[in-house]
Amino acid sequence: MKHWKILTVVLFLGAGAFVGFRSCRTPSYANLPPRATGDWVAFGDSLTSGFGAAPGNDYPALLSQKIGRTIQNQGVPGQTTENALNRLEEIVRLQPRVVLLCLGGNDGLQQLPQEKTFANLATIIDRLNEAGSFVVLIGVRSASVSDRYAQPFKKLAEEKHILLVPNILSGVLGTPNLMSDYIHPNDEGYKAIAERLEKFLQPLLPSL
Repeated sequence: MKHWKILTVVLFLGAGAFVGFRSCRTPSYANLPPRATGDWVAFGDSLTSGFGAAPGNDYPALLSQKIGRTIQNQGVPGQTTENALNRLEEIVRLQPRVVLLCLGGNDGLQQLPQEKTFANLATIIDRLNEAGSFVVLIGVRSASVSDRYAQPFKKLAEEKHILLVPNILSGVLGTPNLMSDYIHPNDEGYKAIAERLEKFLQPLLPSL
């Protein structure tokens, strides 16, 4: 009987430690659930607008169908993070419940300073957090042999307590049957992006 009591205590303590470990590992996101009450918004550049896809096959439209949420596409081809800052208050006025933020690619293509790119993204995220939106930071790869954006995107998401979907073109970029040109996906490529986003968002959807 004594051995059973000891075993029970050990199992209880072990279970408690496991639960504590899991709770420590659970991310704490800003604005989950969101305070803003408008439609979801996809805020970005040509990857968001759906350049290279047939009408209705951009990733916001495809994701909207998958998750049953209305998503306004606010993607503008050629948009840099600096351009996006100039549009930020337009986005805030929509009171977006969730913002899918996908910017930085054009900064890299134009060889703009990386520090400025991520400072701009930080400013955008701070304003959206302040407005009560849940921000999903969609990472893009830098225009270089090695990805110089991966760690800054991760660090930014951790600092701002937001969800990161890293390197959204992973598995798409460089795959001929998924690309319309050397930068932009085709219909199948955008479908792959929407599926990847859905996987990241699915556990949080009841609160979004």
